[in-house]
This record gives sequence, C-alpha cells and structure tokens, in this order.
Amino acid sequence: MKVRIGLGFDVHKLVEGRDLWMGGVKIPHTLGLLGHSDADVLIHAICDAILGAANMRDIGFHFPDTAGEYKDIDSKILLRKTVALVRGKGYEIGNIDATICAERPKMNPHIPEMQRVLSGVMGIDIDDISIKATTTEKLGFTGREEGISAYAVALLEKN
Repeated sequence: MKVRIGLGFDVHKLVEGRDLWMGGVKIPHTLGLLGHSDADVLIHAICDAILGAANMRDIGFHFPDTAGEYKDIDSKILLRKTVALVRGKGYEIGNIDATICAERPKMNPHIPEMQRVLSGVMGIDIDDISIKATTTEKLGFTGREEGISAYAVALLEKN
C-alpha cells in the first residue's frame, strides 16, 4: 500500500453581511467570512490537503475564483468534487486532521456536527476526521477578530 500526506491552509476575512460557514455547518455569529465561495476555511484547507497529498495542485487551480460558476458556491460541493478527483487517481482518504484558528465564536460546540457533515460529504468514517479549535491568544489578525484560518493534513492511501 502506498500512503501520501498533504497539508492545507486557508484564511478569510471576517465581515458583516455574510453567513459564517465552518466545516459545512452554519455557525451563529454576527460576522461571516468574505470569499468568492461561501468562504468555509476549514473545507478549503481540507481540499488543499487532499489535493496536495495526491500531487494535484490546489483548490484554486481546480475551482478558480475567476469562474462565475463557483460564485457563492457551497464548499461542500467543492469538497465532494475534490474527493472524486483523488479517487479518480486511485486514492482513498485514510484520515483528516484539522485545526481551526478563531478567537470568536467558539467552535468546539460545533465540532461533532462538522465531523458528521464532512463524513457524509467525503464518504469516510466520522472517526477518521479530527477537528480541533484554538485561538491565537488575541494575537495577530485572528486575535483581533479580523479573520479565521484553518490548517489540515490529509493521509491518502492507494492499493
């Protein structure tokens, strides 16, 4: 069996007038993330990790923010397409390990629902999706609540 790992990262600015989507779940908050799509940084980081592990470039290469078809798209659709791309190369997802960096709102109460949603979208066991949340102790753009970032690592397996 061949295994490969990939790392993903994404960041978006917090703004008024947008919904806050994280891991495919709408999170109640006064601000949302600004982006061409729904700006779900967790899903975007996971997509990049999966694509990177398969040596298939990044999310912007496959789903460019210059393409109108992706304007305001639900990132779960992008994740589903990403998984199909790597499965097309013979890979299966072994596991995902991700971290959300946000000062507010608190993400921990929403993590079980994110795992449930992402498990369904990717077609993998919920136990193969680890999501953690942290703050930056009020430091940097995250600490000033100007944006939210996420990191993800994906393990792919090929028989």
